[in-house]
Amino acid sequence: MTEAVEVTRVVDQAHRESWSTVLASVVRLTRDLDLAEDCTQDAFVQALRTWPDGIPSNPGGWLTTVARRLALDRLRRETNLWRKLPLLVEEPGEVEQPTDPLRLVFTCCHPALARESQVALTLRLICGLTTREVAAVLLISESTAAARITRAKKKIAAAGIPYRIPADHELPKRLDVVLTVVHLVYTAGHVAAGSALTRTDLTGRAVELARLLERLMPDEPEPQALLGLLLMTEARGDARVSADGELVLLADQDRSRWDAQLLAEGVSRATAALERGHGRFALQAAVAGLHVTAPSWARTNWGQVVRMYDAMMVSWPTPIVALNRAAAHSLVPGADLDTVLDELDALSKEPALAAYAYLPATRADVLTRLGRTEEAAVAYREAIELTANETERRFLTARLQARGAQS
Repeated sequence: MTEAVEVTRVVDQAHRESWSTVLASVVRLTRDLDLAEDCTQDAFVQALRTWPDGIPSNPGGWLTTVARRLALDRLRRETNLWRKLPLLVEEPGEVEQPTDPLRLVFTCCHPALARESQVALTLRLICGLTTREVAAVLLISESTAAARITRAKKKIAAAGIPYRIPADHELPKRLDVVLTVVHLVYTAGHVAAGSALTRTDLTGRAVELARLLERLMPDEPEPQALLGLLLMTEARGDARVSADGELVLLADQDRSRWDAQLLAEGVSRATAALERGHGRFALQAAVAGLHVTAPSWARTNWGQVVRMYDAMMVSWPTPIVALNRAAAHSLVPGADLDTVLDELDALSKEPALAAYAYLPATRADVLTRLGRTEEAAVAYREAIELTANETERRFLTARLQARGAQS
């Protein structure tokens, strides 16, 4: 008998690594998102019950087989089996397709769905994020996230939206939201809820999807830009945490720990994308490139970074972009920090940033540099309350304690 702790660990790992693949395989079989999700979840429950007798050598394959069998059993019991039977015949070339998760993304991002529902549903299905985690990524309430996911599923079922990668002429209509979702998947893993700073299953899945998109649409600059952005961020992964598990900001990272190969590929792709267009992901990649190619954090061209964010605000005027611009503005040599603080105070009225920990954290940093330590302490406490990551919480707490020692 395998110990329960080991079984739980392997099932958790399989959930992180194989959820989207198992779900996509069952969706391909049933063309029913709710049924596929239920059967995939049941397969993981069954794994917890049966794997104590022996963990399979291929957990993902075992889960896929069980989930598909459960789906077929459910369909056989339904009174509308004969109506569904034609859907059980898989189209030529559909078996074991490596692009299945990407098909699922495009299904969730169908233009018939509201954009906010597209994003919420994709995060739920492709990543297996809980509704609470989806809400945290999108900066919305859990009940709102649940409603969006439910509405999207019902719309897909009612409209008979097909499970496939769209034809070439349909791709541009869905590209922006698909890129947004892949970026959000990466964001969800880059700073994850819980004790560990990163969920490498989510960041790895996002990079994989970005590579698939880039191969699917080689003539479009934005998929290439997104891939470049993610690779440059991935390259810094090991350096983001110290030997004792504490957060290390980009300004303080040991650059010798960066992955030189990933970094070079990311910079190359980002540069090529920027030469072909100035979309929002090309501009984000350009900002990342300025950070990682500067000789040091102190020698970053912050004025150029601000100009990149100004350009981004034209095509993508969101509160988060405005916050990033204000943070960059505060680092421009000779910047008027009182003006920056006014910008941050204005952003604090944005509903989308009400639960965003980086806004009070940025205010705290600016207030500290202005010598307003008591106000900075209040802002740090707000940021600590809002962050869902333990590593970040420890970092912010240390900053707060340091401010107290200085006052």
